[in-house]
Amino acid sequence: MIAIYPGSFDPVTLGHLDIIQRGAKLFERVIVAVLRNPNKTPLFTVQERIEQIRKSTKHLPNVEADSFDGLTVNYAQMRRAGVLLRGLRAISDFEVELQMAHTNKTLSTQIETVFLATSNEYSFLSSSVVKEIAKFGGSVNHLVPPHVALDIYQCYAHKYQSNQSITENIPSLTNPPMDTLLEIHNQTEMDV
Repeated sequence: MIAIYPGSFDPVTLGHLDIIQRGAKLFERVIVAVLRNPNKTPLFTVQERIEQIRKSTKHLPNVEADSFDGLTVNYAQMRRAGVLLRGLRAISDFEVELQMAHTNKTLSTQIETVFLATSNEYSFLSSSVVKEIAKFGGSVNHLVPPHVALDIYQCYAHKYQSNQSITENIPSLTNPPMDTLLEIHNQTEMDV
């Protein structure tokens, strides 16, 4: 059976990868589907997010990354998927996800939603948390894969270089410690 794991993945986190890896054990194929949402201003382009996911899941032969717009159910039908895979971190997630699962069921009775509880160590983690930490110069090395951390640091350094007043207040972001960047770069090179 094919499962769709939809989301924005801006950026993909270790929590997402936890769900992807566990889903890959449960389903014949897992398609990580990046939603193109014109109402949001993402940190990374859709193509950049797809590449981040592909690099992060290259060790999983039954996982692929793709993108879509519109209704998730329509995309799942187009890909002949029978399951929508969703991760749950907290009770607040459950309320929203349950409502979405019921809504999707009204759109297609053929597609089931399967919830996986996120592993304890990632129960707090979201893409928004990662971006917030990085935005203020904090380390995200323990929250995302090494190549994604490097992309995030480079992205925020580039964004803030054009605003001198912000740059002066965040020296670690605009000029991250060289040993941190080298460590991330070396780890990324080893992963390739």
